[in-house]
Amino acid sequence: MDLDKNPPPESFPALQLWAKRNINLLFSRDTWITFGEYIGLGRPVGNQPISTVQELAAFVASRSSHVAQSTLYGYLKTRAGTRFPSLFENADMLASINLAKWHIYVACISDLAAYMGVLLHLRTGMENPRIADIMNRTVEQIIEDIGMPDEAGDDLGESFETLRIRIRNMDFTDHEDGEDMFSVSPAALYRWAPIADNLKRFDKIPVENSVRFKWKEVRDKARKLLDAETLLATAEPGR
Repeated sequence: MDLDKNPPPESFPALQLWAKRNINLLFSRDTWITFGEYIGLGRPVGNQPISTVQELAAFVASRSSHVAQSTLYGYLKTRAGTRFPSLFENADMLASINLAKWHIYVACISDLAAYMGVLLHLRTGMENPRIADIMNRTVEQIIEDIGMPDEAGDDLGESFETLRIRIRNMDFTDHEDGEDMFSVSPAALYRWAPIADNLKRFDKIPVENSVRFKWKEVRDKARKLLDAETLLATAEPGR
């Protein structure tokens, strides 16, 4: 996407000023509400306790959807300005946006699933194999729900497999409660957003930080909603 907005200056202070002036658009609430219909990931975001694997999967999917769409559309809106609505009228651009949204969504699932596994361990002291079993089942349920949308392109299966490998091989007992788990989704937004490289090169730090910022509220909500003891009691191993 080769937009006609001026790129920020090369100097670091000027880049900071540009980022401060523009990055607030990434957090605009009406961005994802107004254009949420285009993303096709709009699951309800409830506030019920998380006490079963099904509820855990619903939480991970819904919050990942929210972060994926709000940051992708926010970034596009920042770069496109008043041209933002017209992006969705261009068939080629819409195809690129649809491709990006699914890969960013899967990256968000990867980060949040990793975090929820860590939180389960910290709340219960459960050993890694049991936590891994629950999180693997959670991820498989979400993947099954997603299926293989045509608009996601041929590489979505590879993104799914990368997600599976991360959760399957992760030691959930070796991490603290914080933002360290959220490393895949910031990189995915920067990689997949359909913006010309000559513009995108100025955006890496503020764009990736915008995704990390979005996850803070999700972590706060997860801490409040997770009923870890009940979840472990209701999650029979291997099922």
